[in-house]
Amino acid sequence: MDEPHKNGEEALRLREMIIDDLPEVFHIGEDLFTAEYSQSLYRTWDEYEITTLFNSDNELCVIAEQGERILGFALGTTVKKHNSPWKYGYLVWLGVRRELQKLQVGERLFKELKRRFKEQGVRMIIIDTSANNKPAIRFFEKQGFGGVQDHVYMTLNLSRKHKKKPVKKP
Repeated sequence: MDEPHKNGEEALRLREMIIDDLPEVFHIGEDLFTAEYSQSLYRTWDEYEITTLFNSDNELCVIAEQGERILGFALGTTVKKHNSPWKYGYLVWLGVRRELQKLQVGERLFKELKRRFKEQGVRMIIIDTSANNKPAIRFFEKQGFGGVQDHVYMTLNLSRKHKKKPVKKP
């Protein structure tokens, strides 16, 4: 899937991630996925998340590169629910180097992952992101996603003493 560039630059190429890509993918993600975006208890950006996806669903781990430089990545998996005829694709992470985010690298990665999901019989793709991650929400809406749902996450810091707040009665 090479796409020639106008000024003689090397083409953008999409391919499956290989084990040698893991450190660079990790560092790109580390730059992108801070505590500000896409961090929750069930899914955090760390080396275990990447290696687990790589080991379980390598064909759904896609890299965009130009020459020897990785520009971005898409990491996905599939989910088959018990007693359901549907197979779901879950786009777990999509990241593009900050300086390249307006150059349609993310769109190319998404389209390639979507194609791979279809090949595996996926009927619906699911993504999630922080409700305040407006750039990601706009990006996914452009790709045809809808049905935005809010989730509420709450925390309780057990290292501090908490006073019970009185419940207000109407």
